[in-house]
Amino acid sequence: MKHSSVNQRLIVIGYGSLLSGYGLLAARRGARAAHSRLIARKAFPVILQNARRGLAKPSSHGDYLAMDLEPLDRSQPIRGYLGVTSTAVEGLGALGLEFDLGSAAMIARREEYAPDQFVALIDRAEAAGSSLGDFLYRIAERGGFDLLAYRTALRAELGYTSPGYIFHPLPLEDGRVAIVAIGSGFEGSGDPAVQSRRSETGMDRLLTLAEALAVTTLALDREGQLGYFVECALGGFHGTGVGDLLGEADGDHWWRRRLGEIIRAVASQERARFLEATSIDEDYYRRNFAAAPHPSLTRLLAEAKLG
Repeated sequence: MKHSSVNQRLIVIGYGSLLSGYGLLAARRGARAAHSRLIARKAFPVILQNARRGLAKPSSHGDYLAMDLEPLDRSQPIRGYLGVTSTAVEGLGALGLEFDLGSAAMIARREEYAPDQFVALIDRAEAAGSSLGDFLYRIAERGGFDLLAYRTALRAELGYTSPGYIFHPLPLEDGRVAIVAIGSGFEGSGDPAVQSRRSETGMDRLLTLAEALAVTTLALDREGQLGYFVECALGGFHGTGVGDLLGEADGDHWWRRRLGEIIRAVASQERARFLEATSIDEDYYRRNFAAAPHPSLTRLLAEAKLG
């Protein structure tokens, strides 16, 4: 189907590894990253309201837990406010990413969602004369924004659901509706025949890094878990609030020292990687992102000997 201008751009909200250039370019995975390396047209900081995040969804890129997102009030949507800070709302730091439609298959593949089904979903929105975000928002609204009701309705609409991540609508304060990948839930994928990764592995709640590293029910690659966490935490280099990710910072843990070592090894390239991955220039960056790392990174940067 030929898409109109309304769907020539996809606005995706990053809240985990999509927060940093290191994560967007999948630099940690080296040569294996070709299929998941993402280049956006533009990026802008976002603050998420009515949301919490944590490690819960088993990654399709390694033996570790990836970030997941849940609403605090399950009867209301997660919403996005523009800017690094906002006088209107406190919340989680995130990143708005604008992609060309041609990136749809790669976005889907990275989120463990069948690329052809994601394209078919965009086609359905197009046939309805709607942007993808608005199309998904109407589905969510009819189900009272309950996540399982939404997944079930989307499965009925498309004839498909994913055991990995599923794309949800996320309204922004300027009237646009972005999409965000939220894990196929522990309580169900929307199709009884498709067991979610969280259900398969018993991940019934969001975990902190310390809790994830202590998991014994899964064969986790703890070095991979730390590397993934750095992809998320490096978002703080651009002023993004990541304090909720680092809340378990007290105590002298081996993994804190290792986090510092990983950050020290990659930090010098983060700015350049971020500009490359988001296709923005220095002037745009200075106007839209913070001049210094977010204060929540202070201790971590000190341990990395970068503070």
